[in-house]
Amino acid sequence: MISQRVIFTLCLLVMGVSWGLTIPLTKLAVSEGYQEFGLIFWQQMICVGILGLVVCLRRQRLPFGRVHLKVYTIIAIFGTVLPNTASYTAAVHLPAGVLSILISTVPMFAFPIALLFGIERFSWRRVAGLCLGLVAILLLVGPEASLPDRMAVMFIPIALIAPVFYAFESNYVAKWGVGGLDPVQALLGASLVGSAIGLVLALASGQFIDPRGPWGRPDYAFVISSFVHAVVYTSFIWLVGRAGPVFATQVAYLVTLFGMIWAVVLLGETYTPFIWLALVAMLFGIFLVQPRPSSGVAPDLKSGDSQSQ
Repeated sequence: MISQRVIFTLCLLVMGVSWGLTIPLTKLAVSEGYQEFGLIFWQQMICVGILGLVVCLRRQRLPFGRVHLKVYTIIAIFGTVLPNTASYTAAVHLPAGVLSILISTVPMFAFPIALLFGIERFSWRRVAGLCLGLVAILLLVGPEASLPDRMAVMFIPIALIAPVFYAFESNYVAKWGVGGLDPVQALLGASLVGSAIGLVLALASGQFIDPRGPWGRPDYAFVISSFVHAVVYTSFIWLVGRAGPVFATQVAYLVTLFGMIWAVVLLGETYTPFIWLALVAMLFGIFLVQPRPSSGVAPDLKSGDSQSQ
C-alpha cells in the first residue's frame, strides 16, 4: 500500500507542475493587449465560481460580519488587486522564466516583515537566505547579457511589487488571523470583494474584457490559468491540513523550477547563464529563509509561494 508520505509528495509535485504552468499562461494572456484590471475582474469571477462550489459542497456559509469584511478587503487588496496589477504589467515585458524567479521572492520579503510585526526572531541563517535572494536579483539586473532586452530591466522592480504585497498579506494573516474563517471561505470572500473592485477599475479605465469573444489564445490561456490557480489552491489548503504548512510550502521550489520549464516548452524561451545562476541562488535562498517546523508563521492564503500568484 502506498504510504501517506508518497501520496503527499506526489500531490506536492502535481501542485508545483500546475502552479508553474500559470506563469507562462499569464504571459500568453497579456500577449495581445489585455490589460490588468480586466484580467483581475475575470480572474476573481472564475475563483468565485470554483471556490463558491467548494463552499456549497461543504455546506458552509460565508459570513459577512464587520470583522469578516475587513479580512476580505485586506486579502483582496494586498493579495490580489495590487500584486496582480504589478504582475500583469511586468508580464508584458519580462520573460516568463524571469517572472518565475522573481515571484519566488515572497519568503525573502516575508521574513523582514515578520520581524517588524514581532512574529519572528532574528536568524543569521535566514539573513543568509535574504542575501542569496539579493544576489539572484542582481544577476538578473546587473550583467548586460542577463536579459536580451535591456529595457526590460526597469520592469524587474515592478515585478517585485507582487511578492512584497503577498508577503505583507501572509504576515497580516499570521498576526491578526482571519476572524475564524477557514482559508477557502477567506479566499472566496476576498474574491467577491476583489471582483467588485476589479469591475469598477476595469470599467473606469476602459479595460473591461467582453467575454463573448471571439476567443483567441490569450483568452484560453487566461481561463486555464485562473482555473488551475483556484483548483490547486484548494488542494494546497488540503495539503496544509494533512501534511503541515512547512511541508506544503516546499511547493515554492517546484513552482519556480517548473515555471521556467513550462516557459521553455510553451514559449520557446531561452536563458543566459546569468539567469540560470539566478535560479540556483534563489532556490538556495528559499531553502535558507523558509521557516523551521517550530515556526508559528501561518501559510500564505494566496498560493504555494508562501508563495504565498
